[in-house]
Amino acid sequence: MANPSAPPATVSIRPLSPYFFILPAVAIMVAGLVYPVLQAFYLSLFDWKIGTRFEDAPFVGTRHFVRMLTDDNVHESIWVTLRFGFWTITIEMFLGVSLALLLEKPIRGASVFRTIFILPLMISPVVVGLIWRYLFDARIGWINYYLGMVGIEPQVWLGDPELAFFAIVFTDIWQWTPFIFIIVIAGLQALPSEILEASRIDGANWWQHILFVKLPMIRSILLIALLLRLIDVFRALEVMYILTGGGPGRATELLSLHIYNRAFETQQLGYASAISVLLILIVFGLSFAILVAGNPMKEKSDI
Repeated sequence: MANPSAPPATVSIRPLSPYFFILPAVAIMVAGLVYPVLQAFYLSLFDWKIGTRFEDAPFVGTRHFVRMLTDDNVHESIWVTLRFGFWTITIEMFLGVSLALLLEKPIRGASVFRTIFILPLMISPVVVGLIWRYLFDARIGWINYYLGMVGIEPQVWLGDPELAFFAIVFTDIWQWTPFIFIIVIAGLQALPSEILEASRIDGANWWQHILFVKLPMIRSILLIALLLRLIDVFRALEVMYILTGGGPGRATELLSLHIYNRAFETQQLGYASAISVLLILIVFGLSFAILVAGNPMKEKSDI
């Protein structure tokens, strides 16, 4: 028989408290990420064009996805994007890490160099595209002017497929190398001085100090920088649109620019949405592969 004087049973909400804290972040992610992706997939099931009512758009099912898998233009855009990402990310990571290692110590004038290096990040992508479009101009561009001063023939930078691809790669490196520099130098300055001093006492030279002490300790930071740049490569649009517009031909048409052209140039919103879903899957697959291959917790779990 229950004791009438016993206090009433209470349900503890302590186990649920973590979920209340992450609920706002989950709600924002669902509203800002999951819902648009679902809407893009839903739109890809219809053949909708700008200027027509969505209610009148015919339902085509997975026809756009089947067409996308056999579309040579989509395949070419994916190849251009992967090639562009390989060169830009590789060079940016190398330059950003190198500059951070050179300027991590309080040397004279380091603050001035750091300020100069981060200036490209402060410029709007539209302005970046306009600046480099004029610099690469075959008639009035400064690049051809200075090449002529050293006896090199002027080049049609944005009219030749290979030169135009070089132009967008160089522009992206100029704009985003400071991003890698800022992330890496922040990680280097946060390293514990005790471990660094111990490596010096053990007789590690400059290269050993970098390769076997500093870089392994900022491995997770390098991984984050790599992931962020990978995502940026697949969503790059403004600079490339202003600089080359995807030309000449399709030599510089990244996948994001191809989606834009499909949606607003040819008004194939349904088909462009299907390609957008493909872009999301590619980014997710590459990001997942990088996280699995470079997971800093893997080695700890194997111990």
